[in-house]
Order: sequence, then C-alpha cells, then structure tokens
Amino acid sequence: MKTGFYPKLALDGIRKNKQMYFPYILTCVMMAMVYYIILFLSEIRGETTKMFLDFGGWVIAVFSVIFLFYTNSFLIRRRKKEFGLYHILGMGKRHISLILLCECLIIYVISIVVGLIAGIALSKMADLVFVNVIGGQVSYEFSVSFGAVVQTIVLFSVIFILLFLNGLRQIHFSRTITLLQSEAVGEKPPKANWFLGILGLVCIVAGYVISLSIENPVSAIMGFFIAVLLVIIGTYFTLIAGSVLCCKLLQKSKKYYYKANHFVSVSSMIYRMKRNGAGLASICILATMVLVIISSTVSLYVEGEDSIRNHYPREINVNFQYNTFSEGTMEDIKTLSKDIRSVCDKYDVSPSNVIEYSQARVTGMIQNDTVETDITEVDEFSLSAYSNVVQFSFVSLEDYNRMRGTDFQLSDDEVLLISNRYDYSEDSISFNSGKTFKIAARSEKMIIDENSETVLPVICCVTADLPSALKGLDKLTDYTGGQMLQYNAHYYFDTGLSKTKQENFLDDLTETISSGESYDKHRFEAVTAASRESNRDGFYQLYGSMLYLGVILSLVFLMAAVLMIYYKQISEGYEDQKRFAIMQKIGMTKREIRKSINSQLLTVFFLPLVLAGLHLAFAFPIISQLLMTFNLVNNMLLLVNVIICFIVFALFYAVIYKMTSNAYYRIVVVQQES
Repeated sequence: MKTGFYPKLALDGIRKNKQMYFPYILTCVMMAMVYYIILFLSEIRGETTKMFLDFGGWVIAVFSVIFLFYTNSFLIRRRKKEFGLYHILGMGKRHISLILLCECLIIYVISIVVGLIAGIALSKMADLVFVNVIGGQVSYEFSVSFGAVVQTIVLFSVIFILLFLNGLRQIHFSRTITLLQSEAVGEKPPKANWFLGILGLVCIVAGYVISLSIENPVSAIMGFFIAVLLVIIGTYFTLIAGSVLCCKLLQKSKKYYYKANHFVSVSSMIYRMKRNGAGLASICILATMVLVIISSTVSLYVEGEDSIRNHYPREINVNFQYNTFSEGTMEDIKTLSKDIRSVCDKYDVSPSNVIEYSQARVTGMIQNDTVETDITEVDEFSLSAYSNVVQFSFVSLEDYNRMRGTDFQLSDDEVLLISNRYDYSEDSISFNSGKTFKIAARSEKMIIDENSETVLPVICCVTADLPSALKGLDKLTDYTGGQMLQYNAHYYFDTGLSKTKQENFLDDLTETISSGESYDKHRFEAVTAASRESNRDGFYQLYGSMLYLGVILSLVFLMAAVLMIYYKQISEGYEDQKRFAIMQKIGMTKREIRKSINSQLLTVFFLPLVLAGLHLAFAFPIISQLLMTFNLVNNMLLLVNVIICFIVFALFYAVIYKMTSNAYYRIVVVQQES
C-alpha cells in the first residue's frame, strides 16, 4: 500500500467522527497546558508555594491518566464498528492497528504541540494572576521552563502509549462480529442487585455518620479519608444498582410508564443503566470534589486576615519557653521584658495593648471527669479516642485578673474553666498524675485564641496557685523521655510602626533578647520573636497557593464532568437513533420525541447534582473541623460560600443540560431526516 495510506485513513476517521474527537483532543490539549503551567509555577516560586504546586502537578498527572482512559473508551467503542468493516473488506488486524497507531500519533502531536504552545503563551499570565493572589513581587520577564516541557512530553508520551496498547488489546482480542456489534453490546435487561444497592447505602450512611460524629480537627484528619472512601464506594454501588431498580419501579408504575414521553425513555434507559450508573456516580463525585475544593479554598483566602490576627494577637509577639516554673525563671522573664522595653525606647514607641502572662501546657485524654495523661493509653486506631484528646493550659489567677480587669477569687482546689471548642460538662476535673479540681465557674473567652496554635481543642484552667496546681504533672514524660509539661511565657504588644520599621524593630529585638544575660543562663529552651507584618506574606502565600491550586483543580474536574456528560449524551444518542426512528415511523411526533428526551434526561441528569448536594451537606461538619487546622473558625462564612458555590454550580449544570439535550435531540431526530 502507498505511504500515507494509513495516516489518511486515520485522518478521515477523526474528521468523520469530529463530534466525538474534537472534545477529546481539546481535553488532551487542556491537560497538557495545565500540567506545564503548574510545573512552570512550581519552578519559579518559593518553597511554600512549591509544595502545593508540586502536589497539584501529581494530581493533574494521575487524573490525566484516569480521565483520558475513560474518554478514550468512548472513542474506541464508537470506532469498533468501522474497524470491523475494514476487517470484512480484507484488512488484517495488523493494518487496523497501524490505523489506530496513526490516530494516536496525530492526536498526541496535536496535544503536545498545541498544549505546550498554549501553556508557554499563557504561563506568564498565569504567573501574574498567581502573584496577585498571593501578594508577591511582580516580574514581567518572560521565560520558558525546559524542565517542565520535558516532563510534560514524557508524561503524555507514556499516557498515549498506554492508550494505544489498550486500543490494540481490544481490537486484537475481539472477533469481527463483536466489533460490528460493539454499539449493541449489553443490550439485555440488567437485574436489580439489591445486595449491592443496600451495601452502597450502608457505605454512604457510614461516611455520613463519621462526618457528623467528628468533634475536633484531630478526629477530622483521621476520619476524613475513611469517610471519603466510604462515600465514593457507596455512590458507585448505589447508583449502579439503584438506577436499575429505579427504572424497574418506574416501569411497574402504570400511571407513569404508559405515557408517550415516559415509555420510550424508561425502556431505553433500563438496558444501559449498569453503565449509566457508573457514569452518573463519576459525575456526582467530580461535582462534589469541585464544590468542596472551591468553597474551602475561597473561605480560607477570604478569612486570611482574621487567621493572621488569631495567630499573631499583636504586632510584636514574643514567646519564652522554659523547663521549670521557679522564682529564678520569673526574674529572668522580668529581665527579658526590660530588654524588650529598651528596644521600644530606641524606636521611641510605648508598648500598647500589652498581653503578658505565663502558662503551662499538657495534653491528655478526657474520660468522664478524669484526664488520662499517659499517652500510651490512647488507642491510635480509634477515632472516638482522639475526639477526647485535649490540650490543657494552666494560667495563674493573678495573670487572668490583670488581663481581664477582674477581681475573681479561687481556692487552691478550684479552677475557672475556659473552653470554646470542647464541651466539658462535669462539675470537677481530675488529672490522673496530678490534682483534682472543682470547677468554680466557666467561660468561653480565652486570654488569646490558643486554638490557633494547635489542632487540638484547648481547655484553659485558671488556678490560684500555679506551681501547686502543676505538682505531679511536671513528672510526666513522653515516648522519648522528654518532659510533657511545657512552660511558656508570652509578651505581646502593638507598636504603631510602619511595616518596614516593624521589620527593623523585630531584627533589633531578636538580637537583643538572644544575647541577653538571662538567655545565656540557659534557663530558657527558646525565646522567639515574631512580627505580624513580617509573617503576613507567608500566610497569603499559603492561602493564596491553596486558592489558586483549588481553582485550577476545580476547573480541571469541572471540565472532566462536562466532557463525561457530553460523551454520555452523544453515545446514548447514537444508541437510541434506531429506537426513535422506529417510533417516528409508527407515528411519534417531534414534539413527543422532545418530551420523551426531556423525561429521560431529567430522570437521571440531575440525580448526580442532588446527590452531590447531599454529600456536601453531610460533609460540612468534617470540612469545617479540617479547616480549623488552618485557623478557619468562621463556620458561617464557610456555610455561605458552600451555598453560593452550589447555586452557581447548579446554574452551570442546567446550562450543560440544555446544551447536551439539544445535541442528543439532533442525533436522534435531525440526523434521521438527513
């Protein structure tokens, strides 16, 4: 045969099936473009952003493999009949394989060339948007990452080799009659699998229960992936088995089934619901992922300023960490406080809004009214155990009254209990290695938001005699033999200085306190000073990177969901052509066909959206707890963002429904007329 014969056949096949191939090629181009841009940004940005962007690169790579295999299966299914005809006309499977190879090469070259050109062209714009989001320094210098180019070429080379081998396998191991009847495969009524459906519902309910039972961020971290896995498995099982059962129930309903606009739709759906259910489950999972990612990252970014203020209560924040609570240590703290004031005098500022107090911290597990401080007693595989792990903070009554401007009185065996993320309702609290205290009063407002420093819930115990209250607890050791009880002193204040002067002030302060006489005595394990302004950029780099990556991944997943819906409608349209042709011949009008199509699409099309909304609603508790690890405590903001994202997504979903239903209608009706 002439050179170029097989490439010509491959091009003709792509051209004649452009309705299927164009979205597929566009997807390959988009995946290559996004992958290059993510790698490009990862190379030119700092370590904080690089971590998230590298993670995003891996997600895009893995998702590209899975999703391109999924979409390619529609193309192979559509082309099998054509390949069967080639075989009947005398073309061997080796020659058909050459056509398939040419198709893969053509699509690969288009995807890589166009994808990389688009990625390189748009990389600078993507960088400028990224810099604007994280508040970084803008650079207008254009550059190309050759490392990212090579990685993109390697990834998509591997993907297309695997796609070719998969297509080769399907053609090589299929008989000619199987290829010719490929579009009619599976045309027998499936059985409703009650066991699979019930198992799916059990998995979904179990995932929901885990989410609703989560009470703190530690449990959320432990339980999130288990809950997600259960819901994903349950969604697939339920929609695969439940969709078949739903169609059978509709078929048994005489009032519903024996109507012109329902009869054809239910009859055609019931034959392909096993495959249809898997597609609907995939769309549902992708929709849920988009909603969770975008609502979470937007909430974190919007709440960024409050998170910074929670983490850094004042403009300048100095923390002392020491080994023992003694008079000598207290004298050293006073000496360091004088050193801080000397730096303030140098800059002619007077510390304002001062927060100054000492505390001791220990972690324990609450069991009724007793706190278990032996960490070996915590079952590392039990979520319920971690839900009761709390960090206890001991503060002196003197410091509390000074900070709050109160004159509260306590006896030695009493505490004022402050908690805002753990509901402790007992009348007393007993530490198994320490003392037992009566709870004289309760409050929800801490001196500062200590929850911003740990993922654990914090309970603050205000006590009249701090050294006495810590007896026994100061002997506790961890797995490594280190002391579990941590002593800290804090000195936070505002200066009113500009950002630049604050940074200079912080440099002088760090040098002063690290070279002071008290620090040299080694009573302190560490003395750290931090400025809110100097750390602001780091916070926005973190939250901005998460938002940027969240938007990118959401767009990729959204594109995948749209393409899955499109291929589902197109493939089913070609499958239903003959059915609707027969119905037209026996008198079914175009209006009745349109009603039947709407009935069919509405019956299943909005099911993933409804189920995604249900998943999102039950996932809210565990998502809100997870986001507390990033200092997001404004659940109302998260709730509003979730609702807005769902409404916007639902409107977009309705537009996609309208577009794909029109494409389906044109295939089953308009093409019949032509």
